[in-house]
Amino acid sequence: MRFVLVWLTLFGLCVTAALSPARAAPADVDLLLVLAADGSGSIDEDEFKLQREGYAQAISDPRVVQAIQSGYSGAIAVLLMEWGAPSSQHTIVDWTVIRDQPSAEGFAAAILAAPRQAYGYNSISNAIDYSARMIRESGITAPRKVIDVSGDGPQMNGMPLAAIRAAALDEDITINALAINNKDGMLRGPMGQPLDAHYRNEVIGGFGAFVIVADSRAHMREALLQKLIREIADSGPTGRGLARRE
Repeated sequence: MRFVLVWLTLFGLCVTAALSPARAAPADVDLLLVLAADGSGSIDEDEFKLQREGYAQAISDPRVVQAIQSGYSGAIAVLLMEWGAPSSQHTIVDWTVIRDQPSAEGFAAAILAAPRQAYGYNSISNAIDYSARMIRESGITAPRKVIDVSGDGPQMNGMPLAAIRAAALDEDITINALAINNKDGMLRGPMGQPLDAHYRNEVIGGFGAFVIVADSRAHMREALLQKLIREIADSGPTGRGLARRE
C-alpha cells in the first residue's frame, strides 16, 4: 500500500508539472554590451590614449551607473575588445558585470591598465563577427545584446560586411557605431561617402540602431558618454526586434 501511495504521489506531481505553464528563467543582466574599439593603424598613440580614457571615464560616470541601476536587473555585462586587420581582434577586458560604482570603476581601471594589441588596417566585419561570438559564448543571459563599434575609418578588408551584419541581427544583436573625426579630418567610406553615412548604411543595424559622430578629440569623451547612456537606458528589443517575430 505504501508503494502505491508513493507512486500515485509522484504521478500527481508529474501531471501537475506538465500542466503548469513554463516559466522563463530570469535574465542574469539587462544588457550584454561589447565595446568594439578601433585599434587599427590609423589610430595614433595620442588618439589611442584618448579613446581608452574616454571609455574608462564614460563607463565609470555616475550617470552611466544610474542608467544601469534603473534597469530591471540593475546590472549589465560589458566586454571591451579592440580590432584592426582581419587577423587582429583582441579581448582587452573580459566580461564584467557592472551593477554599482565600484564595479564600474574596476572595469575602467582595467581598461587603462591593459596594453595595446590591435594592428593593421580595418576589418569592421571581422570585429563584428568576433564580438558576436563573444556574446554567444559569454554564458550570460540578457534580453538585450549590443555591439558598440567605434572607428575613424571604413571597412577595408576581411569578411563580407553585409553578411556578417545580417548574421549578428539574426542573433538578436543590435550594432551601433561612433564615427571618430581623427586629427587629419574625417575619413571617408569606401565609395567616397562621409564616414558616418558609411557607418549608417553599411555597419549599424538592428532595432534602435544609431550612429553618433565625434567631430573633435574634445568631443569624443562626451560622445562616448552619450552613446553608453543611450544604449543602456534603451528598453526596446535588439537585433531584428519585433519585425523578426511577426
